[in-house]
Amino acid sequence: MKMTFYKYQGTGNDFIIVDNRLQTINKNDTKRIEQLCDRRFGIGADGFILLENDERTDFKMVYYNADGNQSSMCGNGGRCIVAFAKFLGIIENEAEFMAIDGLHKAKIENETVHLQMQDVLEIQTFEKHHFLDTGSPHHVQMVSGIADYNVKAKGSEIRYGRPYNDVGSNVNFVEQLAKDNFAVRTYERGVEDETFSCGTGVTAVAIAMHKAGKTESTSVSLKTPGGQLKVSFDSNDKGYHNIWLIGPAVQVFKGVIEW
Repeated sequence: MKMTFYKYQGTGNDFIIVDNRLQTINKNDTKRIEQLCDRRFGIGADGFILLENDERTDFKMVYYNADGNQSSMCGNGGRCIVAFAKFLGIIENEAEFMAIDGLHKAKIENETVHLQMQDVLEIQTFEKHHFLDTGSPHHVQMVSGIADYNVKAKGSEIRYGRPYNDVGSNVNFVEQLAKDNFAVRTYERGVEDETFSCGTGVTAVAIAMHKAGKTESTSVSLKTPGGQLKVSFDSNDKGYHNIWLIGPAVQVFKGVIEW
């Protein structure tokens, strides 16, 4: 079977996206998904996304990591699928869709996609890091000299170490650039390498830095290797609410490949 796909990227975090409203894709073929995401023997991507029908919302997002396994929420992937839904004519400039972590709202303003993330009610604080779930689990740790930091080696060590073990965590390394501006580099589980950007990761960083008192701003800029993102939120004694991940989502190309 020939499969039409679209390649999207959001600050360098890239995805293969397929319109699967007719349910033509075998979602159990994880080996094929892994092959398609391979950068030498396939299309190449950090993840594989299916857009499907949903009875209650505009569409449903089904997300797979580059290893072929269905995964937790992907923020940049969520922004890209919103741009794809607009391209298909499913939405105009506003959307509601279902993902593995529940309902998301989104809006598009001047080619920038704003994605509402789930509330964060619990943040675990340790001596050298924070841990929180922003749709995916994230370890957040401040470092100095982030430009030269060995993200793959250090991230892999933390991702597979205690207490994460087999389940694993995404790992974010952070350096403060200004009062409301941070540099972020992320090691992503499922990709098992550094990615150019991670949406749920920068969301976790913005919230963790506010929780730690590193910034008082509720609108935080995050510099990733793939570009600039912004996270805004409201906070109170019960946690973080009205969280928005904001940045570009770009269609790179369209192609056809054998499934």
